[in-house]
Parts: sequence; structure tokens; C-alpha cells
Amino acid sequence: MTQPIKVDQKYIELFHDYTHAMMPRRVFVDRLTMMAGGTVAASALLPLLENNYAKAAIVEPNDARITVTREEIDGGDGVKVKTLVAKPRTATGRLPTVIVIHENRGLNPHIEDVTRRMAVEGFLALGTDLLSMAGGYPGTDEAAAQIFGQVQPPKAVAELQNIAKLAAARPDSNGKVGVVGFCWGGGRVNDIMTSTDTPANVAAGVTYYGGGTGWAALAANVKAPHLVHLGALDTGTNTGNVAYVDAAKAAGKNVTVFLYDGANHAFNNDTNAARYHEASARQAWTRTVDFFNQNLKA
Repeated sequence: MTQPIKVDQKYIELFHDYTHAMMPRRVFVDRLTMMAGGTVAASALLPLLENNYAKAAIVEPNDARITVTREEIDGGDGVKVKTLVAKPRTATGRLPTVIVIHENRGLNPHIEDVTRRMAVEGFLALGTDLLSMAGGYPGTDEAAAQIFGQVQPPKAVAELQNIAKLAAARPDSNGKVGVVGFCWGGGRVNDIMTSTDTPANVAAGVTYYGGGTGWAALAANVKAPHLVHLGALDTGTNTGNVAYVDAAKAAGKNVTVFLYDGANHAFNNDTNAARYHEASARQAWTRTVDFFNQNLKA
């Protein structure tokens, strides 16, 4: 197991502000240069802070264990949601189904890889691109950042709820659907789990460091088991999630949180050298797969 690359927390927090507050790249680079003490130091930090999708494929697109297709699924509002569909090649019968929801950049190579990983684990996996309402993932994260502001979370949640209904009705699905989301997508999982409009076939949800607040007031709406993964160093994101988990537990809901020591926001993203925390990512993934096996298998 590789050790996490040590990058000063102040640089990680600056990068977090850049990716979440829609800071212009020029402003980010200028601030990084000032904080690092010059252009040379900033240039050395950039490859550690930014995602490197050359390292994205833990499960290659042509992996012999799975089949992968691309579909457009009706979001129910006139939007055809571009979706990567992956499932075990040798599977027979109906499969437990998992919808994978991306970070705030769309269905990029890393999230496509996560979708394929879920298929290797024995699930029918649907990697959804909620950027479809703005044309879809444009090929780079920088270009995606320019259009992601067009993605309206309530509309995205409604599309995901409709996709869950359609997924459950697929001939290759056993009718039980789980949702797993990362960062922005984790926030959407929280929205789905606390919504009164979520279809009954959504049988489990997993949140990785979901950004946002306001779910605590809706915790009484939770009907399905919910698992939440948080990095201990990700204090800004954790606030809304911890308040939600506490309220859900007080309401007697099946919501569980795990806090990973030494882990930052996006600790599961293995394409990001500064934030990836392998030990935490592996443990969270094992817990996620076990959780979905427990709650989605017929």
C-alpha cells in the first residue's frame, strides 16, 4: 500500500476553494504562486493538486470481466442523460443495481472507472452524467468547470429519481437500486435519501463527502439505509453531513457515518496525488460494497 503524498493542508484547501467556489483558474494559480513563494514551487505543486486521468483506469474500459455500453436515459424532463452502463460479463439473471453520481465536473474518466469497478463487484452500474443538461462532460475538467454552473441540483435530483425508476424496470436489474455519489454527487445522494419523492425501489444510498447543508431538517423522511463516508480533515464539508446523521439517528433512521483519520475531501479519488488516501479509500470501498450487497441483493 502506497503512502499518501504529503502536501501542506493550506494548498489542499486552496485547491478545494478553486474547485468548489468556481474560482477562476488565473486567480487560483496567482494565489498558489504567492503562497508557494514563486512560480517554480507552484509549478511543482500543480501536478499534485490536479487530477491526472492517465492514472484513472484501475479497471480498464476493455476489461474482460465486464461489458460496457453507453446509453442515453430519459431524465423525465426532456433531457437524455448520458450514461455509462457496466455489468459483469458472465452475469446471468437480474442484478442489484447501482447509480454512480459524479463530482462537480461531470462523468469524467475517474467516475467512469468507479462505475466499472462497481460492475466488477457484481452490480449493474450506471454512471450518470448530470452535465447532460448542459451538453455533457466536455472532455476536460477545466472545460467542465465553465459550464457546471448550468447544472441545477433540484433538476438533477429529479432526473436521478426518474432514472432510478427506469433502472429498476430494466430486464437486467433485480429491481433494487442503490445510489452512490462523490462530492457534489454525494450531496445529491443526501438529497435523494431525504426526499419524499424518491421511488421506493431506491433501497440504499452511500455518500462520499457530500457537499451542502440542510438535510438535518429533512432527516425524518429517510426510508432506506444510508452510509456516509467523511474525511476527518474535510471540516467544511463534514458540518452538514454530521448534523444530518445526528438528526437521522435521533429520528431512529438507519444512517451510519464513518470518519477517516488523516483523510481529506476527495480521499477516494486516486487520480489526485495530494488528496488520495489509499487506506481510507480501500476501507470505504469495502464497506460500500458490503453495504450494497446487504441491501440490494434479492
